[in-house]
Amino acid sequence: MDPAIHQSLGFLSLLVIGLFLKAKIRDKRELRGIKTVILAVALPATIFVALLKIELTSSLIILPVLGLAANVILYLLGTLLIVPLFAKTESEDRKRTYRLLIASFAPGLSCFPFIIEYLGDQALASAALVDVGNKIFVLIVLYLIAMKWYQDRKSRNTDEKVDIAGRVKSLLISLVKEPVNGVMIVALILLMFGMNLASLPLFIQQFVTKAHVLTTGLVLIFIGAAFNIQKAEAQSIFSILLLRSGIAFFVSAIALLLVGNSMLPALALLLVIFPQSSCSFWPLAHMSAVDELEQKQSLDKTFNIQSGLNVLACSLPFSSMLILGICTTGEFFVAPLPNLVLGAVMTLGGITLRYLPQPLGVFLHDYKEEVLQIRSEKTKHRHQVHHYH
Repeated sequence: MDPAIHQSLGFLSLLVIGLFLKAKIRDKRELRGIKTVILAVALPATIFVALLKIELTSSLIILPVLGLAANVILYLLGTLLIVPLFAKTESEDRKRTYRLLIASFAPGLSCFPFIIEYLGDQALASAALVDVGNKIFVLIVLYLIAMKWYQDRKSRNTDEKVDIAGRVKSLLISLVKEPVNGVMIVALILLMFGMNLASLPLFIQQFVTKAHVLTTGLVLIFIGAAFNIQKAEAQSIFSILLLRSGIAFFVSAIALLLVGNSMLPALALLLVIFPQSSCSFWPLAHMSAVDELEQKQSLDKTFNIQSGLNVLACSLPFSSMLILGICTTGEFFVAPLPNLVLGAVMTLGGITLRYLPQPLGVFLHDYKEEVLQIRSEKTKHRHQVHHYH
């Protein structure tokens, strides 16, 4: 049997252990404790080790730009394609919730552990730099979008104003304080001074190496223990995740078509699996901030927080299993064609899951009506802004 298959079976065993642990973990704080260890200790140590093994060059600046571009593409396509596909079957607050979540990535728990095991330290270091662009979009751009929607829906005679500049400043501070980003900054500074892991004191080398070993096992057990699906929304949520995944495969296929021939197989595969990362928690944090403002003013909800939580609960295991499957195939997905095919399968699967009971004519009619409604809202908003000024 292929060694990669043995490795994947070992990973699946850890997931199963996590599922069995669900019965033992009765307090959500215990689960959050595992997540804190992963994000504050194990994963930062892994990123630190990986970065100190690369050679710092000016060409690496393109990686955060690629990450930011992937976010923008998913946001635009999510707005123009995925949300309209839900037509009249979903409330407006859920549609806004989905639009923010679709455009976000959380590679730390869903992507990085498999990059470590299958692609190596060079690919992991590159993925960490790609995630810098993703963090900028998720922390800042999505916050501004969420607040814009809130302001657009707020009554114009309300005197209260949101300190967006102050909020963005606090988000930038939190961006720097996040352990993964902090160790990235330290590692990049060390690289600029020509240092590497071997240049550090032995006790630091021992610490980061031991912490690095914890990452994959803890993440897989956490995914199994955290898996929770709400039956009432299962159909909608998984159709959204399938559509998001399909779009990401199409984007990866185009990227491979343009630059894939000039890249090492491991980095080419990175272009495929990074966009398959699960949705990020940060958009939900922005939604919660808006929700608190609306509670104080007794306003209608801009977002549906519970729907956002349900999407996140399903997104992590969905993305993790998908990435694991891709990595198990070796270099099969470094070519554009398999990504185009799988993208089509995922997209059609999402549409079928959501609209299976409906005739094609009803589906196309709903899609057209939703597109016209989005255009009408944008035109109305532009007229309101013009009249206001």
